[in-house]
Amino acid sequence: MREGSAVRAGSRALAPARPSRPTCPAHRLDRHPGYRRHPSRKDATHPQLSSLRAQHDLPQHGDRTQKLESRAQVSTLPQLQPRCFEDLAVAASIIRPGPIQAGSKHPYLRRRAGLEPVTYPHPLAEPALSKTLGVPLWQEQAMALAIDCAGFTPGEADRLRKAMAAKNSPEKVAQLRGRLFAGIAAKGIDQAASERIVGMIEAFSDYGFPQSHAQSMAGIIYASAWVKYHFPQALLAAIMAHLPMGFYDAQTLIQDAKQHGIEVRGVELQRSGVHATLEPHTDRPEQRPAIRRGLTSVAGISEEIAEQILTARGTAAFRSVADVARRTRLSAKLMEQLATAGAFDGLGVDRRTALWSAGAYTGEIQDVLPGLDDLAPAPELPVMTAAEATAADLEASGASATTHPAQHLRALLASHGAQPAREARDLADQTRVRVGGLAKYIQRPPTARGVAFGALEDETGMINLVFSPPVWERTREAVLGAPAVLLEGHIERDRGSVNMIVHRAHALAGPARAHQPGRFR
Repeated sequence: MREGSAVRAGSRALAPARPSRPTCPAHRLDRHPGYRRHPSRKDATHPQLSSLRAQHDLPQHGDRTQKLESRAQVSTLPQLQPRCFEDLAVAASIIRPGPIQAGSKHPYLRRRAGLEPVTYPHPLAEPALSKTLGVPLWQEQAMALAIDCAGFTPGEADRLRKAMAAKNSPEKVAQLRGRLFAGIAAKGIDQAASERIVGMIEAFSDYGFPQSHAQSMAGIIYASAWVKYHFPQALLAAIMAHLPMGFYDAQTLIQDAKQHGIEVRGVELQRSGVHATLEPHTDRPEQRPAIRRGLTSVAGISEEIAEQILTARGTAAFRSVADVARRTRLSAKLMEQLATAGAFDGLGVDRRTALWSAGAYTGEIQDVLPGLDDLAPAPELPVMTAAEATAADLEASGASATTHPAQHLRALLASHGAQPAREARDLADQTRVRVGGLAKYIQRPPTARGVAFGALEDETGMINLVFSPPVWERTREAVLGAPAVLLEGHIERDRGSVNMIVHRAHALAGPARAHQPGRFR
């Protein structure tokens, strides 16, 4: 790994942003003031770094980082309280179908917190399960159980591993069921323990990590947590430069940046690179650089077109909408997309005027009339309201750098008794609450028995949502289809994690296309 990059660590998520002629050396960490090389895995066990609470409290407090992004993973972190590298390998593994089907998650968290004793289905299972408090988290443990408790040879255990990794793994593992029970019986293990051991092994036919994979992911988690703690602007800009990727959309990443005290600036033809870059504050050089959204964040602007714009800009700064049209030869549709995104603001042209002008300067006339700048001026048009500008941002680029869509609904939400998400997260257990905003990242995993999970996002942050199967059936239309929602429910607190148990949902109108519900699984 080349020292100083935004910590590639085997993950595209941590790579420096694609080259885009940035306005400053954007994502090379060794060019940032105060840079020092990030700790290696060996450093993670050093006493000085043994507590991630003291050094990098992101995983402790549920702040998302690479490979720990889903709402289930984030809400588990306060209960897990990771303090060393091995804990991060557990965090990467525990919210997977295999450990969940094996019944590992809740016993592990309770045992780690000292709320229940560590037990084993049989003394012969202890060597395989002792590192993970008596429950299996990794495929290698299932193999070790087969060897220690069922008398499998290493070759048979390897066939079990291949069966667990096969496309039709449940059927493949089931074919070994008779051999498992026969071997366990030969060891003199009683029926109840036998069923429990085989159940643990069979659970890993439904996808679980090898420990080596978990260790690799832990390295990415540790490195990205370190970078996010010390250089959040570089990491967030690099992720924005590689969208779409990961779990979160551009609006959530923008809110994340703001909550870390980082300014995010919209697309601007005079300043934006191909992808997201960093811009220093000229009047406050000691402050963290701002993130400037890239040209490719605008729908329809490819890397090739963005490079075309930068090539034209490289000869001289743009002077007007007409100048942009003539020198870039963009289609009217792309010019209108840039105008909608506010990309002409730096030229002193408001969005409606830019939209009118973009339509006037079509590709067919760009090289025909030498007096292009002298065409009839745009009529006086009303400047967009703040809500209209946010809606335009969402229409053109999927996110607003200036205002979260829910902020425009705050007066309406307050009239319905809704609290901001940040305040709702601080309420006591079992408190009744109303919140409103954008329902996002809805998931209904097969292992959850019909329960749906997601998040409610507003201008103050997020709160986790849980829908029981009956509630989900009643509310899914509003949650998935409405621009915004008002939710009623109660707060559930459990050893640091906070969820809102939803009872009812009401559809709300909001800024046009303010809601992207995300993929539903």
